[in-house]
Amino acid sequence: QVQLVESGGGLVQAGDSLRLSCAASGRTFSRYAMGWFRQAPGKEREFVAAISKSSGQTSYASSVRGRFTISRDSARNTMFLQMNTLKPEDTAVYYCAADEDGITAVKFRADYWGQGTQVTVSS
Repeated sequence: QVQLVESGGGLVQAGDSLRLSCAASGRTFSRYAMGWFRQAPGKEREFVAAISKSSGQTSYASSVRGRFTISRDSARNTMFLQMNTLKPEDTAVYYCAADEDGITAVKFRADYWGQGTQVTVSS
């Protein structure tokens, strides 16, 4: 198994930037494709971004493409989400996820989840 812990959330103004981190422990980090999801109040959890085991492939939701960048650092067993030009509609709890079966699996049926970190963007 892998354990995931998110950090880096906070309260920012529209147009600001934040970088979220997801620290992984347990089994070898490189075994897992990783992803970010978010859930706003009263809404279902939605996919944000994903990255393959080797970082060779990334995928983004259309709502964040061009503003958010996903990356991973195997030496630090950590995944990141750089969020630029934040909008009030980006307000949500952000979760990281992992799956051994690859980037498609992590997008649709991730096996492992963190507890989430709150991001609030004021207008």
